[in-house]
Amino acid sequence: MKMLCIDGGGIRGVFAVAILQALEEEYGHPVGELFDVIAGTSTGAIIAASVALEKKMSVVHERYKTYGEKIFVRQAKVGLFKSIYSDRYLRRFFQKTFGDLTLADIGKPLLIPAVDLTHGKPYVHRSNYGPKAGDLTIKLWDAVLSSCSAPVYFPPNNIKNQYLSIDGGMWANNPSLVCVTEVLHHFKKNINEMKILSLGTGLQKISFPIENNKYWGVKHWLPFHFPSMKVTPKLLDLALNLSSESVSYHCQHLLGDNYLRINEELGEEVPFDEVKFMDGLSMLGKQVLTEQLDEVKRFLENE
Repeated sequence: MKMLCIDGGGIRGVFAVAILQALEEEYGHPVGELFDVIAGTSTGAIIAASVALEKKMSVVHERYKTYGEKIFVRQAKVGLFKSIYSDRYLRRFFQKTFGDLTLADIGKPLLIPAVDLTHGKPYVHRSNYGPKAGDLTIKLWDAVLSSCSAPVYFPPNNIKNQYLSIDGGMWANNPSLVCVTEVLHHFKKNINEMKILSLGTGLQKISFPIENNKYWGVKHWLPFHFPSMKVTPKLLDLALNLSSESVSYHCQHLLGDNYLRINEELGEEVPFDEVKFMDGLSMLGKQVLTEQLDEVKRFLENE
């Protein structure tokens, strides 16, 4: 059983989109046809939902560029009294991309991790592929928005006035283990019957230098920059990166050669809300797939 799992990472999602676009061009058909199950968290949820609907990755790529600069326009510098970004354009992006489709309309197994903030629990939105799928009346765009609502940076998403939902990256930034447990539980497959292609969103070089001041506060965890007057999401990016790489470590031990992780060192900090890096990330994604194309094709084509 072949699974595609896509990490969260904000604007860095264009790295994964570029990989899938190149893969789609290589095979000449929608990339979703290569996989039985698809999962994505946060920005990965946008991509995963698009793959499940067999949308062209070239179109998804263009929409990242079109909406990225609109989405990441700050309404607050620090986010102390309101979220740093409005979800207005994020919501519009998803509504335009996914329309009125509900989870019930999607037969392809699709998993979107989120957090039920009201009840303090992890939650997985599931498409219409079997029993105990959850609330299938939820709009697809609503499920994706829930998974993308990073704390402080975007407001929580209100699901039918029943609960507030935030970024699934808080517990499953790399959704590979979510896929493993789902396939074990629902599809009754063994570990050796699973194959996961896991796409990261770039490995940042995040460092916290040693300082004489031992009393660390917000300014150390969320650095404030002059003259831009911007707070960077350094702590959140670190947490998401640690979550992803720890899941990769476990999956590599569980699945062995049946787990293929594609990620790449970025060599610097690339905050998830910094749109100026998009073109470079796109080029890097295409380059990485070119270098690993033979390995990826063997992985996908060998049973």
